[in-house]
Amino acid sequence: MATDILMPALSPTMEEGKLAKWLKKEGDAVKSGDVLAEIETDKATMEVEAIDEGVLAKILIEEGTEGVKVNTPIAIIAGEGEDVAAAAAGGGSKPQASNPAQSAPTPTMQAEGQASAPAATEKSGDDKPNAPAAPAVITNKAPAPVMEEFPDGTEMVTMTVRESLRDAMAEEMRREDSVFVMGEEVAEYQGAYKVTQGLLQEFGARRVVDTPITEHGFAGIAAGAAFTGLRPIVEFMTFNFAMQAIDHIINSAAKTLYMSGGQLGCPIVFRGPNGAAARVGAQHSHDYSAWYSNVPGLKVIAPYTASDAKGLLKAAIRDPNPVIFLENEILYGQSFPVPKLDDFVLPIGKARIHRTGKDVTIVSFSIGMTYALKAAQALAEEGIDAEVIDLRTLRPMDTDTIVESVKKTGRCVTVEEGFPQSGIGAEIIARLMADAFDFLDAPVLRVTGKDVPMPYAANLEKLALPNVAEVIQAVKAVCYR
Repeated sequence: MATDILMPALSPTMEEGKLAKWLKKEGDAVKSGDVLAEIETDKATMEVEAIDEGVLAKILIEEGTEGVKVNTPIAIIAGEGEDVAAAAAGGGSKPQASNPAQSAPTPTMQAEGQASAPAATEKSGDDKPNAPAAPAVITNKAPAPVMEEFPDGTEMVTMTVRESLRDAMAEEMRREDSVFVMGEEVAEYQGAYKVTQGLLQEFGARRVVDTPITEHGFAGIAAGAAFTGLRPIVEFMTFNFAMQAIDHIINSAAKTLYMSGGQLGCPIVFRGPNGAAARVGAQHSHDYSAWYSNVPGLKVIAPYTASDAKGLLKAAIRDPNPVIFLENEILYGQSFPVPKLDDFVLPIGKARIHRTGKDVTIVSFSIGMTYALKAAQALAEEGIDAEVIDLRTLRPMDTDTIVESVKKTGRCVTVEEGFPQSGIGAEIIARLMADAFDFLDAPVLRVTGKDVPMPYAANLEKLALPNVAEVIQAVKAVCYR
């Protein structure tokens, strides 16, 4: 069966791009992994690869064409043994389960990193992922007191994480003139991921500042501004680029309050996407959660829901200390209920119980919560009642909530996309050994990203990330099931 090749997206916010060049021509045989074409945006160039064998039957979009919308058919691939002329004339089919579309997916919370079985040395006869479960419903009411962060009956509005972050910054900028935003493309371009959309129009270029591509420079300017009493919000296009600014973040922002004997504080927020996105390679996919949570003088926040993103970003902007605010690119477009309150601020350093349970505790944060919640839903169908805790803040970590949960369940599994060595899960285990050892009925297990730089290839990237099946497998192991 012929298959359409679709215009891929380089990121969740990409809407169109340029088909720069075809590397194969009509009639060429192709096999899995062959580069078919190159596409471009104003930010990056990406290769479109074949994932099945066949023949390039017809090119639908000529090279050099600009403004090609995402998911537009750009070519037709005829399957092995199929009549090429008939395939070219008839057009490709919409992808079926047995013959998937050859497009680079726009990642979603539901699809990214989900597999039906843990990585194995041998493939089974059916190694395709099952359709993921619907997202867990997050409400403002649950038996656990930690959930009661706004009044019962509060009106809720549905917002994306991107919108909630924007609203949090706008509200704090209206509240306090000393708050300003700076970073690459935050103003005229409305933000690399559209998080700062509309801020330039409301607050002007004095408070929404486009910078050159020099993280070391603008992070240093922002730290200096914070020392004088201003409250900068520094956006990094990705926290991978914050490596260029690490001296200002650690040696200036984090340490100066202590080194000055409490005389000189640094009220600053460093925010931006952290961790893996979709096919952006190892140098754009690193998870820095454990790095920053190691540093005294920093507070580190990694929210999952839109309400947590809004309430915690507002708290971070008001905090007198430097705050690392780790977002996730895959979550930007995901929608959650957010309380409609005049001033919704959440406490830094308090975890949230998303689901109560009695058999096992699953602890995660940020995008790891997608794996944890879906695993809990699947486990419930098998009679295992999992309690799911979202850390939300990595430093200071809410050890008490984790310990109290483990005292009840006797078992614990941690979930994160970061590397296993010296990770957040390792820190949780160390604290449980000190504070809850006598309550454990099984060793604490970790589900993490694989111990390898993030691959660029989509199939390898998927294997490098944790998945729901691995969480389920770990929970069953600690429950001796």
